[in-house]
Amino acid sequence: MQTEKFRVKNVKCGGCANTIRQGLSTMAGVQGVDVAIASGEVTVNGERLDRAALTQKLGQLGYPEAA
Repeated sequence: MQTEKFRVKNVKCGGCANTIRQGLSTMAGVQGVDVAIASGEVTVNGERLDRAALTQKLGQLGYPEAA
């Protein structure tokens, strides 16, 4: 199993976390998504994850990766 971690902007509530979980869960290879609201950390577990595609999807959802 592969794990990718991201620190993203704009995560402020459970609704934000749910949007991220639902958005990333539909992507190829994704088996699990965990969102830590307080830190803005998103952890994605799965097989053959494409980090660039995950980063792009996060941006499309309104949660760009923090610098």
